[in-house]
Amino acid sequence: MEDVLQRAAEIVDAVRTRGRDAVLDYSEQFDGLRPEWLRTPAVALKDAWSLQSEGFRRAVDDAVDRVERAHRAQLPVASATEYGRGASVRQEYRPVERAGLYVPGGKAAYASSVIMNAVPAQVAGVESIVVACPPDRRTGLPPAPVMAACYRLGITEVIAVGGAQAIAAMAFGLTGPNGDGVRAVDIITGPGNAYVAAAKSLVQQTVGIDSVAGPTEVMIIADDTADPVFVAADLLSQAEHSEDAASVLVTDSASLATAVAEEVEAQTRNARNRDRARRALAGPQSFIAIVDGLDDAVGFCARYGPEHLEIMTRDAESIAARVRNAGAIFIGPWSPVSLGDYAAGSNHVLPTGGSSRHSAALSVMTFLRPTQIIAYELAGLRAAAPTVVALAAAEGLWAHGDAVTTRLS
Repeated sequence: MEDVLQRAAEIVDAVRTRGRDAVLDYSEQFDGLRPEWLRTPAVALKDAWSLQSEGFRRAVDDAVDRVERAHRAQLPVASATEYGRGASVRQEYRPVERAGLYVPGGKAAYASSVIMNAVPAQVAGVESIVVACPPDRRTGLPPAPVMAACYRLGITEVIAVGGAQAIAAMAFGLTGPNGDGVRAVDIITGPGNAYVAAAKSLVQQTVGIDSVAGPTEVMIIADDTADPVFVAADLLSQAEHSEDAASVLVTDSASLATAVAEEVEAQTRNARNRDRARRALAGPQSFIAIVDGLDDAVGFCARYGPEHLEIMTRDAESIAARVRNAGAIFIGPWSPVSLGDYAAGSNHVLPTGGSSRHSAALSVMTFLRPTQIIAYELAGLRAAAPTVVALAAAEGLWAHGDAVTTRLS
């Protein structure tokens, strides 16, 4: 990881000092092309949408609607606390002005990542959004499904840049000819590979970030009522993400553990991404743990803090109520993680690597800042003055007290 961080730091520093030229150099080095323009033409976004199948467009429309409805429910309500006549503190929520959304490339074309990042930002009221996504080597543009999703959401600023250089470009901004530059953002969200995660950690003194994401993971807590076919399918669906994905089953049933292991092997033989999935399932991060009881499973989950947690037990709701640390909880046999990836309405950008102990899913609140507004009149200040003066004197900050008493004299 130190090598990744060092390399990412070199890239970030080069983009900070050399700007667009550095981004083009890294695009040529890592993506095999040196584009004339970083910004995707508006006509390419429109064509990407119009050339998609009717089924894809309907699916995007439905996913956007579901995610938007769930995230509108997250909008906080402004409140005010009164301390008597002429004394109040109001709490209001204001969006960041500009957001940079990173959409990964590589093994898939993540239209869903556009939706999961952009919809909460738009619901929060963010006025300016730029999407960065690695280019397809054949076209020099982001993958067509990504461009199509951007068009559907009204995002017109899409740059064909990936990796640590994309994070740095959004954090520091780029100047470019004929509007091909990038204005610096206030916050960067979205998952990516190890270099993207490292770059986000390096720029978070300059911009806000959602999290430093690691490899994806699922934990399934199951008892002898669980269907091994379902459990195996969900472990496999997570494993096909990448070779370092973690697929974990925790159960108090030895017979279920055996059945799931056999079913995973059978399903993997027919999986289209079986080579990638096999490596993920064979890695030390993926395993089946047999525990003495579900109490132990809940305790293990608390220490692990999984990104995704599925519960397939007799009384799944009661088990879920006891879970303290999980990015998202999927209850029962009809709530697979893949539903949450696309169409449940929840957000699929979740804390990984145990960070669910202190962090949460990407949400409307990611793009909002609570702002306290203090409004006191003379009567209110007079009532609070003794407290201010006493505490200021105790701390030896006499001018603090004088700032109040001067007004009252």
